[in-house]
Amino acid sequence: MPNTSHFPPLFISHGSPMTALEPREAGAFMQDLGRTLDAKFGRPRAILAISAHSLARQPVLLAGAKHHAVYDFGGFDPKLNTLRYDAPGATELAAQVQALAAQAGLPLLSLPQGGLDHGIWTPLRYMYPAADVPVLPLAFVPSQSPAQQFTLGEMLAPLAEQGVLIMGSGSITHNLRLVFGQGQPPAIDAPEIQASAEFRAWLQARAAAADWPALLDYRRQAPHAVAMHPTDEHLLPWFVPAGAGGRNSPAVRIHESLTFGSLAMDAYAFGPAALQLAQALQDPGAATL
Repeated sequence: MPNTSHFPPLFISHGSPMTALEPREAGAFMQDLGRTLDAKFGRPRAILAISAHSLARQPVLLAGAKHHAVYDFGGFDPKLNTLRYDAPGATELAAQVQALAAQAGLPLLSLPQGGLDHGIWTPLRYMYPAADVPVLPLAFVPSQSPAQQFTLGEMLAPLAEQGVLIMGSGSITHNLRLVFGQGQPPAIDAPEIQASAEFRAWLQARAAAADWPALLDYRRQAPHAVAMHPTDEHLLPWFVPAGAGGRNSPAVRIHESLTFGSLAMDAYAFGPAALQLAQALQDPGAATL
């Protein structure tokens, strides 16, 4: 019988590809997140994944019957290229998403091909290591605004009530020049720079207040927004699960950590069930109540 739990849509910062080998605080959180979701909401019938590394000229579903890990990076530990994540596809969900898009008048293509970029398979290796949950990647349009991504999420909202985990993957801060632009990168546990701290604090406060007008206009209103996101493709996936969560619910930060002094690994939950998830993560015993 399919799971009909109301899953809170999520945004997860996936970090460097090395997160798959060096989990640190964020990897430990992802493991805990998978266990907590199972205990509190059950196993999702499918995962609809929106990653900063799957981009297209118009929204596209990768609706292949099977997936494999795509090694969309270079210059890292060769061991990364030996990691696998052979998850099943979600062809039935693809048809459902296309029907929702048609009702909303949003253009949406579906291609019978598989493949999970590292923004998807890295967190899922920790959350669901058996690779037994069907996955449907949704490539988004990086030139579209936060408001357009939010509208895309609103179209997907019914799925969250039908056992589908809507997961955005990107980075709360993402200026790689601060990490690699000076030759030798900072220490992975370097203290946080002020611009990163101020941007993260603003985002968390506006999210907790459900101040969607400010959040959708973050590039003008948030402190150091352009410095933290010279291009914003790594934050745009935040707005898709936000839209799926709805305008009437605050967003809840469910994890915060940092690497290299400015690459934040924060995660958020959205919608009416977000607070339940946050409480269950803080109190593991609550997940079984």
